[in-house]
Amino acid sequence: ILLARSSRFPPGMFSTLAGFVEPGETVERCVVREVREEVGLEISDLQYITSQSWPFPHSLMLGFHARYAAGEIVPQPDEIEDARWFRIDQLPQLPPPRTISRYLIDLYLARQSGSAEPVLPD
Repeated sequence: ILLARSSRFPPGMFSTLAGFVEPGETVERCVVREVREEVGLEISDLQYITSQSWPFPHSLMLGFHARYAAGEIVPQPDEIEDARWFRIDQLPQLPPPRTISRYLIDLYLARQSGSAEPVLPD
């Protein structure tokens, strides 16, 4: 699983990538662009998962899963402090429960292991 960290995160915590949609851009193109800009990877097979309102800055977060298509991880300076592939049995500290990023991670793990899928709390 690809996870990254910002210098704003608590020490040792990694999360999913995030970004903002540009005017006139579809959310699908945004996901591809943000992953390319933030870590230099190409992705494919996007799958919309869910959404969650986010109080700052009055945003709506949209969660996707995608497959790696090509490239080597190259973190974007000033955005990404570290990014890497993690084995699902050797994950770093993750975002807190109730966040869309944690839900996306937990859902991926459940699907890989065949366990019950988590529910994103309201």
